[in-house]
Amino acid sequence: MDHVLALKGLTRTFGTVQALDGLSFDIPAGQVIGFLGPNGAGKTTTMRAIFGLTDLDRGTILWNGAPLGAADRRHFGYMPEERGLYPSMQVGEQLVYLARLHGLSAADAASQAAAWLEHLDIADRTASKVESLSHGNQQRVQLASALVHNPDVLILDEPLAGLDPTGIDIIGNILVEQARAGKCVLFSSHQLDLVEDLCESVAIIDHGRLVASGTVDALTTQGARRMVVRIDSVRDGVWAQAIPGVTISEISGGEVRLALSDTADSDAVLDAARSRGTVTKFVFERRRLSEVFREAMQS
Repeated sequence: MDHVLALKGLTRTFGTVQALDGLSFDIPAGQVIGFLGPNGAGKTTTMRAIFGLTDLDRGTILWNGAPLGAADRRHFGYMPEERGLYPSMQVGEQLVYLARLHGLSAADAASQAAAWLEHLDIADRTASKVESLSHGNQQRVQLASALVHNPDVLILDEPLAGLDPTGIDIIGNILVEQARAGKCVLFSSHQLDLVEDLCESVAIIDHGRLVASGTVDALTTQGARRMVVRIDSVRDGVWAQAIPGVTISEISGGEVRLALSDTADSDAVLDAARSRGTVTKFVFERRRLSEVFREAMQS
């Protein structure tokens, strides 16, 4: 049976704040799943609840159909958004120590630590103190600490924040590798373009409730037709505002993304665009994940 981590009706209140409100969704093995929502939506509370760091008022977390326990969590890996490392401890020594806490022998802990530092392209920083590393390299060490014991589940809170393109590629590739190896992989991010590239499925929450979920392909092919128009030297979408059945969805990089109702006339869109200048792009495309996100927040 493939591994499945299932969240069932998670509810948590902090004073007058409803952090989680009956949240339910599954995290199956073999996929990279994006966990999305605005600030304060309940993402970190959910992740902390999975690891028993936050008590629930109601709800159950199941691992392969049975209630999740402390012994199961020893086989999970967690990368919190805030630093969870000892700043004055050497990188290699720290990873070995953390692996030993998860039950690895001294030899296996040293071997796994060295292997992950190599894989993350920071083997040359083994003897460095964490506090001496750049933000990006600290992120890589933090990921190594979540992976060093070969977990069955990998939960990461904003692992791509503040990384340069090389760091994003390295960490993104590792997430995909882990999923293909049969692990459950869930990560949160506000960088929706990266989520769209890396993830097969997403769960979107708002005010502690699930507001949208499914595969990226399914979510981005639903809804109104999308058209992308670029006009030479025109950076706004004013020209499209009065077209019947047409709504401006996004304006980015000089391109205007439009949502067209069933009755909207694409020829009318083209005529309006031409009236402003030379049209250099005029194509139908599927929704972007950022559009799915915005529409989920408005529902």
